Amino acid sequence: MPTFRPQTLIDVSCRLFERVGIPPADARLVATSLVDANLCGHDSHGVMRVPQYAQNIREGKLTADAPFTILHETPAMLAADAGWGLGQVHAHRLLDHLIPKAKTLGIAAGTLRRCGHTGRLGEYAERLASEHLAFFGTVNSHGAGRRVAPPGGTEGRISTNPLVMGAPTPGDPVVLDIGTSVVAEGKVRVHFQKKEPVPEGWLHDHQGQPTTDPSVLYTDPRGTILPIGAAQAYKGFGLGLMLDLFAGGLSGGECSRSDAPMAGLGNCLLFVVMDTRHFGGTDHFLAESGRLTEYVRNCPKAAGVSAITLPGDPERHARQQRSGTGLSIPAGTWELFEKLAAELGIELPAADA
Repeated sequence: MPTFRPQTLIDVSCRLFERVGIPPADARLVATSLVDANLCGHDSHGVMRVPQYAQNIREGKLTADAPFTILHETPAMLAADAGWGLGQVHAHRLLDHLIPKAKTLGIAAGTLRRCGHTGRLGEYAERLASEHLAFFGTVNSHGAGRRVAPPGGTEGRISTNPLVMGAPTPGDPVVLDIGTSVVAEGKVRVHFQKKEPVPEGWLHDHQGQPTTDPSVLYTDPRGTILPIGAAQAYKGFGLGLMLDLFAGGLSGGECSRSDAPMAGLGNCLLFVVMDTRHFGGTDHFLAESGRLTEYVRNCPKAAGVSAITLPGDPERHARQQRSGTGLSIPAGTWELFEKLAAELGIELPAADA
């Protein structure tokens, strides 16, 4: 696998994005977001998405410079339409509107429909925690991406519907960023591109039998991703179902359905921002969050365990490590870069290793 410095990948992704018509500032925002996802260890939300986003724009499925259109607004909420624009661009625009509302009123909620893939949701929680704001967010797949079957079922009925929650602390924020399935679809795609089996416990085939073959998600008849919860998978499926209802229903977009009009393009969003100052007070929140996180980290450890890990720690550790070693890109992903670059007349950089 070729290895690149993070800045090299940001720069080449920007060039590819700009060549398909994305404004330079938006191109850099999205490229930086994707590379940061790789740095955090979330390759499923990283630069593997660059050829996908670019191709969707070239085919007219996504719009390079779509406006952020407000559908309805009150002092405490905002419903907007992203016009099938780039997800990271419009998700940050939504936060730009919600942050001052939350700082004024204490809490603000917002939705987006027809929004391109929004990337790693933890990115938005990290932004808000830096301003001592607490955060809850979720997205669905705008009716598509039905890869998770209900317990006992053999056909996907909902998407992987992630949940993110962020809380500031006196030190690093606690950021929970999880799918309600055992794995994100993009992580299965990474294995598929590498031509490697997935771990046991991720997938079922179309007959509801366990499999480690990632191709079952991409060839008919389709298999499914399991909900979180193992023997109590009804909990993971129930949580995913509720998030699907909230994201699709509140945004004016779609919940999961068999006839989703724009399959695989992006998300419906629901973001809720809370200003700790208006509740128990920021000083109190930080004191309590610091006390609790320290209490958890100081839990007696089982044999062989070197440290207690809190939500957000794996991403910080991965970023520190990968910033030094560089980012290794699967051969299958880089082949897609090469194909796109050749079509656009752009020379790709040589690998750093």
